[in-house]
Amino acid sequence: MANLEGLTWLDATAQADLVRRKEVKPIELVDAAIERIERVNPKLNVVVTTMYEQGRSAASGDLPDGPFPGVPFLLKDLIASYAGVRMTSGSAFLANHVADHDSELVIRHKRAGLIIIGKTNAPEFGILPTTEPRLLGAAHNPWDTSRTPGGSSGGSAAAVAAGLVPMAHGNDGGGSIRIPASCCGVFGLKPTRARNPLGPDFGDLGSGLVAEHALTRSVRDSAGLLDATAGPDTGDPYWAPMPTRPFLEEVGADPGRLRIGFTTEAVTDAKVHPDCVSAVRDAAKLCAELGHDVVEVKLELPGELVTQAFVTVWSALAAWSIDGMALMTGRTPTQDQFEPLTWALAESARQQTSSAYLLAVTMLQMMSRDIARFCRDFDVVLTPTLAWPPPPLGTFIDPAENPWQALLKAAEFIPFTPLCNFTGQPGMSVPLYWNSEGLPVGTHFIGRFGDEATLFRLAAQLEAARPWADKRPPVAA
Repeated sequence: MANLEGLTWLDATAQADLVRRKEVKPIELVDAAIERIERVNPKLNVVVTTMYEQGRSAASGDLPDGPFPGVPFLLKDLIASYAGVRMTSGSAFLANHVADHDSELVIRHKRAGLIIIGKTNAPEFGILPTTEPRLLGAAHNPWDTSRTPGGSSGGSAAAVAAGLVPMAHGNDGGGSIRIPASCCGVFGLKPTRARNPLGPDFGDLGSGLVAEHALTRSVRDSAGLLDATAGPDTGDPYWAPMPTRPFLEEVGADPGRLRIGFTTEAVTDAKVHPDCVSAVRDAAKLCAELGHDVVEVKLELPGELVTQAFVTVWSALAAWSIDGMALMTGRTPTQDQFEPLTWALAESARQQTSSAYLLAVTMLQMMSRDIARFCRDFDVVLTPTLAWPPPPLGTFIDPAENPWQALLKAAEFIPFTPLCNFTGQPGMSVPLYWNSEGLPVGTHFIGRFGDEATLFRLAAQLEAARPWADKRPPVAA
């Protein structure tokens, strides 16, 4: 049998290559991942539903001829469903809910050869940028277990960072792939709006805010997985522009001399921590050394209007989540079954008019056009991923007497990532910087609409110049 401990730190592409060459059996990869989950997860609480029986059965059978045969994979416990497996969405209301079908994305995961062996922790309905659901308990950051791994894909990011699996599913409605990627020191790309399908249950979510993809250890894994899952599903309301060639072919391709605009200032009044400023300036310097034209810029947007419009849509998503779950289960929701902020957001949404919602969407679309015009002058825009390094667990607790407090803190923490959600542009958090406390601080690169190709070319160049694959968090030791 192969060295299982050595296998766990290979990226998915390398693991799949070993399977193809028959140097490793899929069941060996799956057993190595299960052994590591059993050993490490008690310290992190990132895997909340195990699927070992399904995984071992799939690994022992005939696998599809996909790009990742036999590679163990984790599915976030939100949006993407797997038939016959519990799907809580981090909510007590759905504590015992079992999905009766596979999402189209999961079908494509399986077709790629991935072996799904569990589901990862997520906050209730993905609302907060931390992973501390009351139902399942807090997930912990493997770099410092007293700190958040971010959210809402915090369980997936921490699992990849700790070497449980080489990549894991995530989704992103306000930064929920890129936030935990920054907190956990892994690579996280939010694709262009509608690049990946949301069917059969959804056409879009939150008027296009939500995108599906993954947290990965390497850039090539992210590109290869997106090749395997991207493309419209039957009945989709719209879809992203088709790429000119596979995304994997962009990895290692010459990015050319890019024009990169960078800023360390938020469009809101949020204050940016010096470590996050240093991370951006360090990345800007690295890009210049690699031959790119790098200039400091300022994004001119009405920050208060951005926040108000985004919260209006976010509130509607909370109400939609509760009402949709009630319709699906045939049960009547009550306040005690939900966290205080979730209920407060839903109640706020129910007091809004339909025209207020449409006005908010219109405002976000207008500002999307402003950003698109701004991006005509730049191939890529560089910002901090977050305004702070990963904060302590409990920072975003929503007290029942003032649940909005958590949302206000969240807005201070994530003033940069939501821009890509309402514009639909691709964005990635790249792990290039660790602060003096040994905590990862991601840097955020925004691409033009439909242009993941440029981001993958640049990310691969940055990965080669400053590799992060050998960095190991203390919990992984």
